[in-house]
Amino acid sequence: MNNAIKLHPSDNVVVALTTLDPGEQIVIEEIGLLQEVTEKIPYGHKVCVEVIRQDEKILKYGECMGIATNDIQVGQHVHVHNVRGLKESERVVSVADYA
Repeated sequence: MNNAIKLHPSDNVVVALTTLDPGEQIVIEEIGLLQEVTEKIPYGHKVCVEVIRQDEKILKYGECMGIATNDIQVGQHVHVHNVRGLKESERVVSVADYA
């Protein structure tokens, strides 16, 4: 049974569908994902599923939602302690900004 969801094929994080404990496996059967969580991940929070190096993009919904402030290993919690928001120059400008 799935306990996480990957929202876009290019994402390097998945979202926990339940609280995950250290040593528990992330399971997403449809894509064959089976990886171990290394720390407690609260329900609704992000888990790293590909190594993300410092200053690399955090991808969720196929979009950059932040930048890693340090290396993040597979199975680690991805949250405010290791992600910074995007600077104005890093944000995508929407069509609505010109209306």
